[in-house]
Amino acid sequence: MEYLEELIQRYPVLEPVREQIAQAYQMLKTCYENGHKILVAGNGGSGADSEHIVGELMKGFKKKRSLPEDMAKKLMEADQEAGRELAGKLQGALPAIALTGHPGLSTAFLNDVDGEMIYAQQVYGYGTEGDVLWAISTSGNAKNIHYACVTARARGIRILGLTGKDGGKLKQDADVAVVVPETETFKIQELHLPVYHALCLMLEECFF
Repeated sequence: MEYLEELIQRYPVLEPVREQIAQAYQMLKTCYENGHKILVAGNGGSGADSEHIVGELMKGFKKKRSLPEDMAKKLMEADQEAGRELAGKLQGALPAIALTGHPGLSTAFLNDVDGEMIYAQQVYGYGTEGDVLWAISTSGNAKNIHYACVTARARGIRILGLTGKDGGKLKQDADVAVVVPETETFKIQELHLPVYHALCLMLEECFF
């Protein structure tokens, strides 16, 4: 929990949600320990945060994350020349999908069905029991995020909420909700970033 302590030292305003951040880490850690993945969703700035989180999980963040020797060997066996280069450059990954990044699917569902259910459709299609939906909404009341959470619950997917203000619907939907103590959107987002950075660092420290 070194990174959590450092987070609170740097951002004392987050002290009231220290326990919730620790619970969020345990949820994400258990997900990965059991071979599952994380789905991340948000709108606007929170959508950009979703992509940012995936970027920190799917490649080296602070650590190099060298491949295991057995994987490096298999790459060499598949193709000696390409395998050598791949073994030297690929990095260990914590599986995560940002639900913001599929414009073909999203616009098709928007045009053909209902745009507010785009994330719910992806949760239904990508998600399996044991996964985690990491839902981000500064107000906690985004309707598309609520639909995604309802679908996650039905699929046996646990929900981590990252929000602000009073937590809104997301506080009720989530198994663990980190409600940062701010009310203005940009100030909520300013606190979301160090929170998810700390969580990604803690996961990297655990698994690599």
